[in-house]
Amino acid sequence: MANKLTAYVGTYTKGDSKGIYRFSMDDSTGEIDKVVLSAQLENPTYLTINEDNTYLYSVIKLEDQGGVAAYSIQADGQLELMNHEVTDGSPPCHVSLDSSNHYLFSANYHKGTAIAYKLTDSGELTSQTSIITHEGNGPHDRQEKPHAHFAGLTPDEKLLCVVDLGTDEMGIYHFNNGTLVPFDKHTFKPGTGPRHIQFHPNQKFAYVNGELSSEVIALQYDSISGSFTDIQYITSLPAGYNEESIGGAIKISANGQYLYASNRGHDSIAVFRIDSDSGELTLVDHTSTEGSFPRDFTIDPTGKFLLVANQNTSNIVQYAIDQLTGKLTKTDVTISIPNPVCIVFS
Repeated sequence: MANKLTAYVGTYTKGDSKGIYRFSMDDSTGEIDKVVLSAQLENPTYLTINEDNTYLYSVIKLEDQGGVAAYSIQADGQLELMNHEVTDGSPPCHVSLDSSNHYLFSANYHKGTAIAYKLTDSGELTSQTSIITHEGNGPHDRQEKPHAHFAGLTPDEKLLCVVDLGTDEMGIYHFNNGTLVPFDKHTFKPGTGPRHIQFHPNQKFAYVNGELSSEVIALQYDSISGSFTDIQYITSLPAGYNEESIGGAIKISANGQYLYASNRGHDSIAVFRIDSDSGELTLVDHTSTEGSFPRDFTIDPTGKFLLVANQNTSNIVQYAIDQLTGKLTKTDVTISIPNPVCIVFS
């Protein structure tokens, strides 16, 4: 029997968008309907939902302040604001949760910081429990200072990885009852501009996308020592492509066989096959995103569909995933949401 899945879309509100939107999707046919505004707020550019699908957390901008907001998910899918925590200056660009919904983490591109927040049993945000500030720079003109772009836990939730586009580093921190303690760092090639990290389901490998270099970096992860070792750097762009393009999002299929990376400029999704023994990637295909600037994309909970958020053309395009080859085939489903940035399914 088919079920209705609910997805939430974070946006930039510099144009026609009013905040966080949602839609329903049939998990069998992929048909989408009921596109509505779920919460009105400024620049909810990144979202995360707890494992029980009861709370949603969003980046938020409030005049000259920025931070994170907590929402309860109502029975009809609407979002009800519980509270928010903001400070002076630009808002963060990424939020994530621990599996028990006790802590939330944010990364701030403009400030070069990562923050841990304690959550109450009812899902509300409390004050910061820990903040770390990066130092350094890189050779690219966008690497004049630290730009923390991702903050998320390792699979065993003992360490927090803070990926920094500005310093070509990933800071690694012990996480203990809300406190972040420097442990190690992994350094990427100069000018890589690392953006996000995704762990393989087997927890032996991790993958980072370089926004500035349009590469995917395969890493060996040792959960005992907490160390990362380079396996491979591979471009996400077609051979011979020399026009401007930067990396966007990176995701791994639920079966761990394929990795997907978006190219903003070339406006495509690169499909890679993952070698389960070595962790190395092999390019399979490039698929047009049928829109401009695919900032983010997601794979639905069934693993059958991939949906791309084209920020500049305000369209979300759906693709069917070939389970044997990993290749993408555009379906007939496309919806319009203004300036979409992030898509999450509950």
